[in-house]
Amino acid sequence: MTTDTGDRLVDGYSLVVFDLDGVIYLIDRPIPGAVEAVGRLHAEGRTVAYATNNASRRASEVADLLTGMGVPAGPEEVLTSAGASAELLAERLPAGSPVLVVGAEALRAEITAVGLRPVSRLDESPVAVVQGYGPQVGWADLAEASLAVRAGAQWIATNTDRTLPSGRGPLPGNGSLVAVLRTALDRDPDVVVGKPEPALFATAARRAGQGRTLVVGDRLDTDIEGARRAGLDSLLVLTGVSDVPELLAAPAARRPTYVSVDLAGLFDPAAVVRVPGAAETGGWSVRATDGGLELAGGGRPLDALAALCAVAWATGVGPQTRAGSPEGEAALAALGLAD
Repeated sequence: MTTDTGDRLVDGYSLVVFDLDGVIYLIDRPIPGAVEAVGRLHAEGRTVAYATNNASRRASEVADLLTGMGVPAGPEEVLTSAGASAELLAERLPAGSPVLVVGAEALRAEITAVGLRPVSRLDESPVAVVQGYGPQVGWADLAEASLAVRAGAQWIATNTDRTLPSGRGPLPGNGSLVAVLRTALDRDPDVVVGKPEPALFATAARRAGQGRTLVVGDRLDTDIEGARRAGLDSLLVLTGVSDVPELLAAPAARRPTYVSVDLAGLFDPAAVVRVPGAAETGGWSVRATDGGLELAGGGRPLDALAALCAVAWATGVGPQTRAGSPEGEAALAALGLAD
């Protein structure tokens, strides 16, 4: 049995909340199998939502992007850190208050939509700074934000993702830009809105009513930790940022409920595994040694992963691994753990 439902993973949940980059698409192209997976959920009448830390698009723009990729979506299904940050500021500030925006035009639009006034310079007397990812953000923007915070403005970060995925590999994300101000100011933001903070997932989960919610993500440090903080089950897919070595080394706060290679794990019980398993499971046996984790036996690579997680998380040994059988060598290679 690969899941605690004994059947398809998705049958145990009323709502599936997807991260976007690294799960549904990579920059501007759908990840193989993602369109079909979401289409299948819609065809079965299941409720889905999308939660993204990317603050460079509005919910309507994200919905249009998804629809253009073959994933029909409405703005009401999309939760963005930009929109959530604007709503937070609207609750804290009088209407019309000047807010210095560091980020993309979408973030400025969200600030305008909640009745606040986006500005760009200290001499416009901003009472808050909201900082989100934007590909055109430069030194001058960060300098104005630094001056504004020093002058007493609240500092809100939409998210602190250190990197964002691309077809060429991870690129600097908003967290890297926040780190610049953190260094310059010698302090942290007053509030971080996006994942791993639980607000986006908690908002989505309220839509499920009394039903259970499953969060699907590709990052342990945002999606999975955020799901755990919100008290929700999570599925890590290996199509984006986090890989198996990172999973084996993950602290308790960043450990998912399930792992699958891709979204096929929602429907195929053979394509998903609950973690951790047992040190001896599915034909595999794992033990901790001075050199790391040793995998012996044979069976499905995902069952090997569950056994590896069990020993790595219990002992703190890993992610160094070695094979104790030919089948183990093949499984480690399939999991990206081969030397």
